[in-house]
Amino acid sequence: MPPRVVVDTNVFIAALLSPAGINRQVVRACLAGRAVPLMGAALFHEYEDLLGREDLMAKCPLSLVERKLLLESFLSVAEWVRVYYLWRPNLPDEGDNHLIELAIAGAAEVLVTHNLRDLDRGQLQFPHLRILDPQTFLSTLP
Repeated sequence: MPPRVVVDTNVFIAALLSPAGINRQVVRACLAGRAVPLMGAALFHEYEDLLGREDLMAKCPLSLVERKLLLESFLSVAEWVRVYYLWRPNLPDEGDNHLIELAIAGAAEVLVTHNLRDLDRGQLQFPHLRILDPQTFLSTLP
């Protein structure tokens, strides 16, 4: 059974901005069914917001319409999770707490991010949740 994962926006956006590389392989693994991405309301809004920022997307080879189509494709393989209970792991960046909460609510095995330092430093720890960078995550897939 494919692992259930939360893909941080920094991985998804990096996949769009870089024509090849490890971030794009994470997105492809999800689209190919090698991992099941989890999606919640807060993460969805973050993705949508960042994809619409023209200054951020200036170097992206995809148009806004193409970026939205890619997001729709990603969402079509994602499992939507409602977060009913806010765990508040008290991460250094309060804005990242929703990632841990989504992972816990959706029984994710892995949170894939480039922000290892901050996401692994919460006051509330969840030993069954692995926080991995894209390279390490991909090395765990068959």
